Amino acid sequence: MRLVRSLALATAAVTLAAGCSATGEAAGPTEPVSLLVFGDPNELAAYRELEAAYERALPGADLKLIEASDRKDLIAKLSTSISGGNPPDLFLMNYRFYGQFAKRDAIEPVQELLDKSTAIHAKDFYPQAMSAFQIGGKQLCMPQNVSSLVVYYNKTLFAKHGIAEPKAGWGWPDMVATAAGLTRDTNGDVVKGADPDAAPGTPVPAGPPPATYGLGLSPEVIRLAPFVWSNGGTMFDDEKQPTRFALDAPAIEALSEFIDLRGKHGVVPTDQEVESEDDEARFAAGKLGMLMSSRRSTTTFRKITGFEWDIAPLPVHKTAATVLHSDAYCVTKGSKNKPGAWRFVEFALGTEGATIMAKTGRTVPSTMEVSKSPAFLDPAKPPHNAAVFLDSIATIRATPTISTWPEIEDVANGILENALYYGHKPDEVARQLDEQTRSLFERGK
Repeated sequence: MRLVRSLALATAAVTLAAGCSATGEAAGPTEPVSLLVFGDPNELAAYRELEAAYERALPGADLKLIEASDRKDLIAKLSTSISGGNPPDLFLMNYRFYGQFAKRDAIEPVQELLDKSTAIHAKDFYPQAMSAFQIGGKQLCMPQNVSSLVVYYNKTLFAKHGIAEPKAGWGWPDMVATAAGLTRDTNGDVVKGADPDAAPGTPVPAGPPPATYGLGLSPEVIRLAPFVWSNGGTMFDDEKQPTRFALDAPAIEALSEFIDLRGKHGVVPTDQEVESEDDEARFAAGKLGMLMSSRRSTTTFRKITGFEWDIAPLPVHKTAATVLHSDAYCVTKGSKNKPGAWRFVEFALGTEGATIMAKTGRTVPSTMEVSKSPAFLDPAKPPHNAAVFLDSIATIRATPTISTWPEIEDVANGILENALYYGHKPDEVARQLDEQTRSLFERGK
């Protein structure tokens, strides 16, 4: 089987190099294909590895990576290049942020190319990721990954304090109790939180500051949403075509418990502590027992040598739920080499390209076959419970895809940040979310 696949890949490479793409179209111009991406150094290294493999597989191919420092830099670079009439051929972007470019008609839909392709097929991919990049039932971009939000945890720290590791089906109270047991001072003693019967916003009693905290999570919509859904609540007036935030009673309840993590329980770092050392760095330094994050943290954490770590699914309120984290390759409408751009997409999402990215640790492959292969589930590399990502796919839900969503998130995240760190009342937080973003929803229609 391996020999047959290798021969097939070699044949495909020769065919493409000879000037015929897998869609049957003529080869694109000889100029290189440009791809705009962003990420931390570990993520960018993964894309460079894919770049090198693509150029080896297709002699004469030339992929030019354009690297942005972060998400805002990527959006700025893309917007400027589109306005200037010189966009990259491809860009990689999260579904939460691509809607603004779809509305500007800056994306070349890939539906027809996908229908004609003999290299990749729609049925090869997780539908949860595919649907996030569809508008009007047509595929605009091709998803590269299908990550979910999970809990990274320090196995060594759990063992040191004799605390049971998290497992599927654990509840929110279990997580709070676990985080409390991991929140310790320099003497290794448990740091007590506030009186559990105190009103929301009651400060944590003064005492020795924690040397390790039990939990790290960002006060963001994409961190709150899965717990609202898990509690049977709704975030918006219409989950598919929202016009405003409209948190119902179960959502308010989940929000209240979210806020209590800092003000009542004291199990997450303060805002000043996060400013001086972000949660990912704190976890890597062994000073954080658990961290809620997506697959993108894996490349960073694989460099940890001081302790063992693994992952677990999110805790459950009433039903299991998690939130989609998915990026896709989008071909720009103004690309000067669309056939070449599509050839790269076929390679990157085919078995060889998807396997390369899976081995780097960066992605949960959107290609189903590769996600279930040793390239992703390799037990020799952490996380050993990598199957948690795949098991979570059935419970994944996506946030809305509207053109103003990045602005909505920025405003909402600021409100949630103040709520978590300063103990604002949940009803007031819900009112602020609605009032301060309603005009953005209106503009995003």
